[in-house]
Amino acid sequence: MNTNKPRIALLLGGTSPEKEVSKSSAASVYEALLALGYNVKLINPAYGINQPSKTEDYFSIKEFTEISNKKFIEAVSSSLFDNVDLAFLTLHGKWGEDGSIQSLLELRGIKYTGSKVLSSATAMDKAMSKILFREYGVETPKGFLIEDASIGIDIVSQKIESEFGFPAVVKPNDQGSTVGLTICENNSSLSESLKTAFNYADNVLIEEYIPGRELTVAVLDGQALPPLEIKPKSGFYDYKSKYTKGLTEYEVPAIVSDEITAMLKKQALLAFKALRCDGYARVDFRMNEENKIFCLEVNTLPGMTATSLVPKMAKVVGISFELLVEKIIQLGLR
Repeated sequence: MNTNKPRIALLLGGTSPEKEVSKSSAASVYEALLALGYNVKLINPAYGINQPSKTEDYFSIKEFTEISNKKFIEAVSSSLFDNVDLAFLTLHGKWGEDGSIQSLLELRGIKYTGSKVLSSATAMDKAMSKILFREYGVETPKGFLIEDASIGIDIVSQKIESEFGFPAVVKPNDQGSTVGLTICENNSSLSESLKTAFNYADNVLIEEYIPGRELTVAVLDGQALPPLEIKPKSGFYDYKSKYTKGLTEYEVPAIVSDEITAMLKKQALLAFKALRCDGYARVDFRMNEENKIFCLEVNTLPGMTATSLVPKMAKVVGISFELLVEKIIQLGLR
């Protein structure tokens, strides 16, 4: 361990439906930080000041103690963050990726990895992201926001039919990892799709479904990495396909023309700029049969296991997982 290196607080867990994914990301980052010689302190802000004494308890599926959003405030304002030079964020989803924890760290005067408060909040708000995408010339699927769970199904159905038709994507406006997302094939499944999405958010985004290929581009320190193609065996890259080994294949670099590669990189950088992101992010796309590209969203704290998508794209250009972690740290300190 190098005592001259910055002291790192590795934040993991949280309260979102993605807290288990967060722990997986943190486990990989933790190993890399130790290998790099950093002094690392694990902190699950959802535990408040009552943190585990055993390292393995941080990564356990079973919660160490009761979790709550209020405890985030308790944790960040406590002595846990004394003498911390940088918070490395491996939190995913609501409260960890939406500007909430970022706001608390800003108030405490602690630097952190990833995008700042406004960018994090905007990226998590999918409807707001789409507005900014269009302003910056980033092509994105048509869509509209439902802000009232009691709205009549007939009204929603008519709007879908008039704007883009079925099938339609129905998803919570502020969740990640396809939590609460369904592809609604027709009017008969619309009610259940809306109910599922409203279980996870106050607002629901209904979006045009783009048939075709699933592609993603990582942006690291102002550079777009080679695109990666996601090939779920089920045909739909849902939560199960993302996190169950063997259910999805990945092609990196994606087998597309140089022209499409250049367009994907350009659109990724534009989307990153539109939301005023910092450091690194992952930008997700769909490409239809006419090779037209549509930006779905920007992930400001993408998965960071050794087999996650950003590390896969970094590896192609010679950036090892440990070097990627080091780069993210230096970007956060900058």
